[in-house]
Amino acid sequence: MSARTLYRNARLLDPASALDRRGDLLVEDGRIAALGEVANISGAAIVDCAGACLAPGLVDMRVELREPGAEHQESMETGAAAAVAGGVTTMVMLPNTEPVIDEMALVEFVARRSRDVGLARIRTYAAATKALKGRELTEFGLLAAAGALAFTDATAAIADPLVMRRALSYARTFDLLVMQHPEEPRLASGGVMNEGEVATRLGLAGITPAAEIIMVERDLRLCEITGGRLHIAHVSTEAAIDAIRQAKARGLPVTCDTAPHYFALNETAVGDYRTFAKVSPPLRAEWDRRAVIAGLKDGTIDAIASDHSPHDQESKRLPFASAASGIIGVETLLPLVLELYHNGHLTLLEALRALTQRPADILRLPAGRLAIGAAADLVIFDLDKPWRVDVDALRSKSKNSPYDGRPVQGRVLRTVIAGRDAFIREG
Repeated sequence: MSARTLYRNARLLDPASALDRRGDLLVEDGRIAALGEVANISGAAIVDCAGACLAPGLVDMRVELREPGAEHQESMETGAAAAVAGGVTTMVMLPNTEPVIDEMALVEFVARRSRDVGLARIRTYAAATKALKGRELTEFGLLAAAGALAFTDATAAIADPLVMRRALSYARTFDLLVMQHPEEPRLASGGVMNEGEVATRLGLAGITPAAEIIMVERDLRLCEITGGRLHIAHVSTEAAIDAIRQAKARGLPVTCDTAPHYFALNETAVGDYRTFAKVSPPLRAEWDRRAVIAGLKDGTIDAIASDHSPHDQESKRLPFASAASGIIGVETLLPLVLELYHNGHLTLLEALRALTQRPADILRLPAGRLAIGAAADLVIFDLDKPWRVDVDALRSKSKNSPYDGRPVQGRVLRTVIAGRDAFIREG
């Protein structure tokens, strides 16, 4: 007899089909077999959702997992445990591990470890240049055949315009995607936070917002002359968002994402040298934060990724200028995005689309939809449940989050991967 589970009395949410209605969902052999009004199925396990939201599992398209090389900060197992607790069923890791993921064997290693861990589905990008040094391109075709979803130098920009042009041209040959960190490195060199009044008052070296727009505008020109697919990661400034908006209007094959900290925080979160608020690109001014929300609302910004970047205390509890950049975010991704809904900036389907359908479409993954025959990767959440972020209770091995004590609304109750429970919240 096939394994069947019937999810009863749920609010079914599917941004891809604009579905938002009460109903049931039947899972059979790990796939969605029916949704809507489903009659009782003999032998099926029944899960009463009691009116909670049931949506496609989240697709987090930008995480750093420290395996291989720095498992004391995060391993694939702890990262996946945090992911499923946050409703993430698929996450894609950056290649900045030790060693760098620039060979087929390492792409295959990630796939093997994902199967061994058996929690969230873990996929990977491959390095665009060998050892992330920005000079010699990797073997895009072979790496893609091994399972790499796109090509990026992770938290470093591909600074040489000739190398970036070659990357986009090479990627076009195989219809592949190149992802870029939007920061001109010479302009950002030596800076530690957003340039402006707050940085001046704190006596910290600033990074001009122009470092982002200059890199974005350069790459949009290269995208135009090569026809290569370009994805710009974690955009954070009004000027960059405007440039991408205009490029999309011209029909360029460009997409972009942002991260929750660029709409949930601004540069004042640095406060009295709080290193847990040090990220790259840095937290921006309030008008940039509002521009990010506007970009999400009008669809200029396609997706939201956690930008999960775990660091141990030794890397963060340092003078601000010396501390590592990055925060954990995979487990707080959904409630922070739901703030956009609760505050009236986005509809619920718009908020979920940026976490499900759009990242899956950009990466050409068979995920992010409630559809008959699709893998039963699901998240069930209470849309209105209030709670406070307790960093010590988060499942990530590292605890570098600026959200400790923040009141949020919306909590994951259950995460399902291929029809099996990967996470059930107790109590």
